[in-house]
Formats: sequence, structure tokens, C-alpha cells
Amino acid sequence: MQTVAVIDYGMGNLHSVAKALEHVGAGKVLVTSDAAVIREADRVVFPGVGAIRDCMAEIRRLGFDSLVREVSQDRPFLGICVGMQALLERSEENQGVDCIGLFPGQVRFFGKDLAQDGEHLKVPHMGWNEVSQTIDHPLWHDIPDRARFYFVHSYYIAAGKPGQVVGRGHYGVDFAAALADGSRFAVQFHPEKSHTHGLQLLQNFVAWDGRW
Repeated sequence: MQTVAVIDYGMGNLHSVAKALEHVGAGKVLVTSDAAVIREADRVVFPGVGAIRDCMAEIRRLGFDSLVREVSQDRPFLGICVGMQALLERSEENQGVDCIGLFPGQVRFFGKDLAQDGEHLKVPHMGWNEVSQTIDHPLWHDIPDRARFYFVHSYYIAAGKPGQVVGRGHYGVDFAAALADGSRFAVQFHPEKSHTHGLQLLQNFVAWDGRW
């Protein structure tokens, strides 16, 4: 039986993620902060919610910045929400925070005067929104283009390499909703809260061999 490690650094709705993975038949799902357990896992999930300054402080305190770089190279790896943002180079949040830097690009604030079609948009971006699939990827299997997923975020990703953007969203501005590079895949939305399409993405992740 394969094992899936959900990295626990004290920031994230880990119970919901773990339950969703179990629901799609992920095998043995381990919510853990034990580096040895994470290294031995067949797949790794890196969730996160909250302020990036606090998240990165815990990630660095636990040595998970180097651990994430290591384990995401040779097995399927999924970043979710702030777990995705932490993989970028830098975030504007909290007066600027350096992140892990696995993906080139910046995490930017939507802004206080965000508008679309002449209407003011609330920040955070909270609720259901379409994701356009820009590149065919195994994690999009059986998910229609422009399927709707559930988002909660005040900061968005401006990717440094357009070729790594496999899904785009729009909320006043275009933003990277999904990034991929080798065995790494990361999403801004919450698949565990996105019903059918979110569960399909998690099912695709647990069946993925890490290549595309």
C-alpha cells in the first residue's frame, strides 16, 4: 500500500485534506511533521492557510524548506493554497517575505481597488471560480476545461515562467491557478473543498507517476 504524507507545520486544514485523500483511495495517509516519515512517503502533500510570514517562519524553523526541495524532486508532490504560494520566490504579504523558491515568480496582493466590468470586487477572493487549463497535464484527467473550484485568497501568483502555468484563473486580474514542473504540481484553490472536480484532481494525484 502506498503512503501519502501530508506535511504538518501547524498551518492548514490538514484534517479536511487527509479525509479527502482517504476518500479517493490514496492508501495510507499520514499527517506528520516527522521528516523521516515524509522522506519515506510515496507522495507528499504540502497544504497551508494563514499569513505567509508565520507559515515561512515555521517552515524554516522545522527545516521543511530544504525538505520540500528534496522530496519534491523524485516523487509526486502537491502544494495547496498557501502551500503553493510558499513554493514561489517571494510574497508581497507582511511587507515582503522570501519563500522557498521552487517556482520563479511573485505572490502579489489583489489590491483594495480591484474591479471587473466596472464593479468593485471584494478581497479576499472567496468562492467558486473557473480554472482554464492552459496545458494538458495528467492531473486534469477527467476534469473539464473551465471547471469551477473553490478559492480563498487575498494574494495571487504572478508566475515567472509562463510554461509552468497549467491552469489560469481570473478575478480582476489573470493569475496562475495551477503550476507544474516535473513531479511538482501546485494549486491556488482548495481541491478538498471543491466537490467532484476537486476530488477528481486528488484521485488523479494519487494515481500519477510524477511524469508529464
